[in-house]
Amino acid sequence: MTLYARVARPALFRLDPERAHELAIASAARGAPIAGVVAGRAPADGRLARELWGLRFPTPIGLAAGFDKSARALSAWARMGFGFVEAGSVTAVPQPGNPRPRIFRLSEDGALINRLGFNNDGAAVVAERIARWRGGGGPHVPLGVNIGKSRDVALEDAADDYAASLERLWTGADYVVVNVSSPNTPGLRRLQDAASLRVILERMLSVDAAKAAASGDERRPLLVKLSPDLGAEAADQVVDLALELGLAGLVISNTTLARDGLAAPAELAAHEGGLSGRPLRDRSTDMVRRARARAGDRLCIIGVGGVFNADDAWQKLAAGADLVQIYTGLIYGGPGTARRIARGILQRMDREGRTTLRG
Repeated sequence: MTLYARVARPALFRLDPERAHELAIASAARGAPIAGVVAGRAPADGRLARELWGLRFPTPIGLAAGFDKSARALSAWARMGFGFVEAGSVTAVPQPGNPRPRIFRLSEDGALINRLGFNNDGAAVVAERIARWRGGGGPHVPLGVNIGKSRDVALEDAADDYAASLERLWTGADYVVVNVSSPNTPGLRRLQDAASLRVILERMLSVDAAKAAASGDERRPLLVKLSPDLGAEAADQVVDLALELGLAGLVISNTTLARDGLAAPAELAAHEGGLSGRPLRDRSTDMVRRARARAGDRLCIIGVGGVFNADDAWQKLAAGADLVQIYTGLIYGGPGTARRIARGILQRMDREGRTTLRG
């Protein structure tokens, strides 16, 4: 059992979940020892590295969007062994999110329910933080920026809202994710409909092309994040649209509204919001596998959902993911989680005589 599991997690789990999360972000942002000395860097083994979109990911294990929503602790994550980071979801304007309490632990299931509602400091502030991070001397890994719809913007105006965020965040992002799959912004998931999504993605691609032309810089890889609650046919339509428009890839998947097979008390499981963690693992992995079969190698896939250890990550990679992200696994496993997963993957590769990951 790790030091975190013996000492830190019991103390943190006695706190309100959101308060514990805020303390963790504040500690990481200050460069507290837990971010480096306790966690350590990931193994410096080239077998873990992935080359995607002209970027080098030193390990395939990334921090999922939702953990560092406002890019407050970017320097900490590489020190914890993450191979990449996805900040956000960021909206065009600052917003407080939904009323508290809005995070609930389902410890019996290794899960969380959240109904945060895109609480973040807004695109302008986040862009400034990213610029300072890029200008600093700390460790740098690829940075994705996950963009969501502002709560008060009508669905028919969503494309303009997403575009406004991209205008501000484009320069600092290594890749961009369009989030139309959170269950915690009213009506948002309706934007996963292929016709609605096409309008948003075409607008985002237009902004990306214009920014690249004006700056002389490379275009940013654009991905879309899917809900695990999409039916198979609807998910296939999004994959087909991504292929048609020439997107860089997919993030699979967001949280689920399903509550099947939970051990937690019914009154706890009944809280509104998206469920993440172990109960989501197989559902999201199956979705990765189906998307890979449909897209072949024409899209990159980031697999997320229920990754707690190296075996979980390996399942995602074996199903066709190019990269893997964690969120709930970090909360339950502590700051050494990314490092342990990376080492576990290397041990698996050694046992199987593998010299490279997928591809």
